[in-house]
Amino acid sequence: MSIHFKQRTLLKPVTCSGLGVHSGKKATLTIKPAPANHGIKFSRTDLPCSPSISAKFNRVIDTSLATVIGDEGSIVSTIEHLMASLAGLSIDNALIEIDSYEVPIMDGSAGPFTSLIKSAGIKIQSSPKFYFVITKPIKLISGDKSVCVFPHQGYKITYTIVYDHHLIKTQTYSIDISDQSFEDEISKARTFGFLEEYEHMQHYGLAGGCSLDNVVVISEKGVVNEDGLRYKDEFVRHKILDCIGDFSLLGIPILGHIIINKSGHAFNHAFLNKFFHSKDSWETRTLNEVD
Repeated sequence: MSIHFKQRTLLKPVTCSGLGVHSGKKATLTIKPAPANHGIKFSRTDLPCSPSISAKFNRVIDTSLATVIGDEGSIVSTIEHLMASLAGLSIDNALIEIDSYEVPIMDGSAGPFTSLIKSAGIKIQSSPKFYFVITKPIKLISGDKSVCVFPHQGYKITYTIVYDHHLIKTQTYSIDISDQSFEDEISKARTFGFLEEYEHMQHYGLAGGCSLDNVVVISEKGVVNEDGLRYKDEFVRHKILDCIGDFSLLGIPILGHIIINKSGHAFNHAFLNKFFHSKDSWETRTLNEVD
């Protein structure tokens, strides 16, 4: 993993606009630098007093179609790709101002957000960076779904997906996460769905911003998108992207090996709750304190 002893934020604000994949509504967001120990927070600038919502697992209010956080009546939806970019580039502190309730889907990956953050530059702050250091395994298992984390000196994710489709079948991908490996191997993997689901959601107005420009659509014959896949195993890589975004809601990064089988947003967040309450299985330390 990338070794960072100090907290990090952006050097300057950066802005982008796009459509929400579920709402179809245009949103403009600005990622701003924030002071040490601020964490990641969203501010709804379209609402009176621009209410703030901390990007923490205990603010998650829905995981049915995407990760949604909320506080006192204000919400921000579909945060996982942006959160993955912030975590993947080791950004600890940022204020995200957004003028709608859904983060733009961009191209369906974290690539555009990653490029945007890099264009701002990164500022090293004076305060030390803390990590969850795993001391004992933590496991959540339900049927064929499982999320487990084991002691490890870096940040590693091994993910397995299984789909009854000849293009996917069983895919497993394992990666040591660093700023560079995230950008090169994970950030550009797009969200995906099956043609019948895509058509159903469009018919009932459930995916107003969904198109072949931001979703990999799979039919019985194969990938519908003319440009095909960005990676041969883009599907499992995107699941890792979502995992990085979801796990970032713990507030500080993990030093551990996360092994996941057939999970999704809802099961990821069930694990985060178990993780946080398994206080005998981890310690929070600065990197200077890690053996």
